[in-house]
Amino acid sequence: SCYGRGAGICVLNVGGTRYAFTREVIRDFPLRRVSRLHACATEKEVLELCDDYDRDRNEFFFDRHAQAFVFIMLYVRSGKLRFVPGVCELSFYSEMLYWGLESAHLDSCCQKRLDDRMSEIGMDSLSERDVHVSGDESQSSTDPESRTALSGRAKWLERMRKTFEEPNSSVAAQLLASVSVIFVIVSMIMLCASTLPDWDTSRVSATQGHQVGGIVEAVCIGWFTAECLVRFLVARDKWEFLRRPLNIIDVVAITPYYVTMAMAGAGMPGAGLGVAGVTLRVLRVMRVFWLMKLARHFLGLQTLGLTLRRCYREMVMLLVFVCVAMAIYSALAQLLEHGLDLGTRNHDYASIPAAAWWVIISMTTVGYGDVYPVTIGGRVLGGLCVVSGIVLLALPITFIYHSFVQCYHELKLRSARYTRSLSTEMLQ
Repeated sequence: SCYGRGAGICVLNVGGTRYAFTREVIRDFPLRRVSRLHACATEKEVLELCDDYDRDRNEFFFDRHAQAFVFIMLYVRSGKLRFVPGVCELSFYSEMLYWGLESAHLDSCCQKRLDDRMSEIGMDSLSERDVHVSGDESQSSTDPESRTALSGRAKWLERMRKTFEEPNSSVAAQLLASVSVIFVIVSMIMLCASTLPDWDTSRVSATQGHQVGGIVEAVCIGWFTAECLVRFLVARDKWEFLRRPLNIIDVVAITPYYVTMAMAGAGMPGAGLGVAGVTLRVLRVMRVFWLMKLARHFLGLQTLGLTLRRCYREMVMLLVFVCVAMAIYSALAQLLEHGLDLGTRNHDYASIPAAAWWVIISMTTVGYGDVYPVTIGGRVLGGLCVVSGIVLLALPITFIYHSFVQCYHELKLRSARYTRSLSTEMLQ
């Protein structure tokens, strides 16, 4: 219970604004600094958590930003934490740290604002203890009984989740990520080797080669399956876990192996069994999606994925530009090269869909040369097609580039936070 035992009500005075709560509410309060008041047995312990204390009224005084605490209380009630309008993001962040919240509690839009702000002032090269010293100095001087906001099982699940989901969160997570990368590389090497013409006719007997490949494949699949199951079991929200693109890719990459084994057990293991054989080959090649697992461990792939997700409007706009230009130029090219019948019918442009192939390789300046115009009008149109293709493709690139740079700095900042946290953990 709280230190003052005379009354059943505890009063929090934050910057002059008073909040009254029962002892039971204080004990289960979502803010760590407030919940720890319930375990205080002496006035000295209370004053380590607050600035002053009135025993007669059982009132705890906190000399903190009153308006910021209002928004933090809104988070306690609704579960949504946003920045206070007109207040510096870093100042509000220091208030969050004081009360026991982290940047992960912010809504995604506010997290982005915070990361941008910290990146602008070079905060990614500084230690977060500069903020912690004034806000959460008592975090490292608490006894085990005062840090039981989560049960032992919940803490263990959270630790396991960070180990599997955040490669830079601990040494064990880094080792686990390294092993996963090794398995991905080995599985890709075996997949590539299995398509070599000499795979079945090498000096090693075909039977022995297939046995070794099957063992390696089974070990890799076993590792990926176990990893996926553990990550699912320790996930906070199982439905949200299943909706994530990378997790869907994991399932798509793992499932074909078990489908192949089931088909083989049903007597359809051969590669030349018509539809069954084609299905087996397709399922086998789908293992290439394992490469997408590397996105969890490499900043570049994470940046690419985040950029594509945030720039989908620009990507759709680029696709619309290309489709409109293809429709116009392919119709004109078919007319000039084949439709007018000026004595030289170019059969490569016999239809608009056939001309669309020439348009797309011309707009992207690939120019295979397998299809090309022969009339004067067609060549003039080809020049316009190339020039307009360069212009149309370049228009959205600026937006995509700036988004890529922004995503890179944001992910780099998050990675630096985990690295600093890991370094502090190792030093302690």
